[in-house]
Amino acid sequence: MQANAASGMAVHDDCKLKFLELKAKRTYRFIVYKIEEKQKQVIVEKLGEPAQSYEDFTASLPADECRYAVYDFDFVTEENVQKSRIFFIAWSPDTSRVRSKMIYASSKDRFKRELDGIQVELQATDPTEMGLDVIKSRAS
Repeated sequence: MQANAASGMAVHDDCKLKFLELKAKRTYRFIVYKIEEKQKQVIVEKLGEPAQSYEDFTASLPADECRYAVYDFDFVTEENVQKSRIFFIAWSPDTSRVRSKMIYASSKDRFKRELDGIQVELQATDPTEMGLDVIKSRAS
């Protein structure tokens, strides 16, 4: 576990291990990460099974709390090629606490760097900003 001097956030080893499993073995469809403010560390909150849908993923994000998430998006290109893109999503709903938004915002870049292999980053303050249409347009 490494402490982060800039924001004082540590990143639990599990965060990286699960990400590597998603990236290399495609063990998961998505990972939801949560900052434990009292322990000052980022932890894995939820893992999505490979068969779960994008709707399952968005439903697993709390409506009024910030989260980080990673989603492995499969799609077919116009040339009919099967591809996948790993999205990093910073979920920061308008209704979440100001302090929480600040903590997530200040720790984001450092946390994202720990996850080697992110291809697209998305920031969303409400569900429409991370709709499937947005994901599709950003993936190609």
